[in-house]
Amino acid sequence: MKTITTCVHDIIRHQPFLDDAIARDIVNFSGLAADIQPQVEKEMRKPVKQGSIIMALRRYAPTRTKVNMQSLRELGDIIVRSGITEYTFLNSKTIISNKIKLMEAVKDETGVYLNYSSNYQESNILVSSSLTDLVEKCFRNEVRVSVKEELSSITIALPKNSSQTVGLYFYIFKLLAYEGIPVFEMISTSNYFALFLEKEYINKAFLLMNEIKQ
Repeated sequence: MKTITTCVHDIIRHQPFLDDAIARDIVNFSGLAADIQPQVEKEMRKPVKQGSIIMALRRYAPTRTKVNMQSLRELGDIIVRSGITEYTFLNSKTIISNKIKLMEAVKDETGVYLNYSSNYQESNILVSSSLTDLVEKCFRNEVRVSVKEELSSITIALPKNSSQTVGLYFYIFKLLAYEGIPVFEMISTSNYFALFLEKEYINKAFLLMNEIKQ
């Protein structure tokens, strides 16, 4: 049977900003209890006193993850690219052969961007907008799920041993969320990660990434 304490703790656990603030002991429990009271009552299906919610909040003991700020300052060069289009296609028996056609057609091109990724249902292609006619031609027989034009990207070199740095991505995405910057797409490799944003957010995101390094 669900208790008020487990209900409150589940709500906080799924809101990392609140979790982090409680871990830093900078939250007014009375104000927070009043804020989440309607949600608690909805889940408990009965009236719940604010005092009971405050007691549950006082029992909450989040484990604060300390972000290694030195690793963030060791982020490498930042490269900004504009004019990117994203395509998503349903996977099919011919999707791989059409991918090969596209790769073969652009193998001698310089200064263009192309990234291909897939899961068991869909294939995703991010390309320089100058290649859109070629993509349309190579994949004309495929089922297109979506297309998004006028994207920009920020590619950042990761510090050494970044895969062992706890909270690296959490910190970056938390700052982006605080600033109201939505991330349309993200790609990560061992040494680099790239954020794809709508063009109106790119300057703000670039300044934020530079601030992180300072």
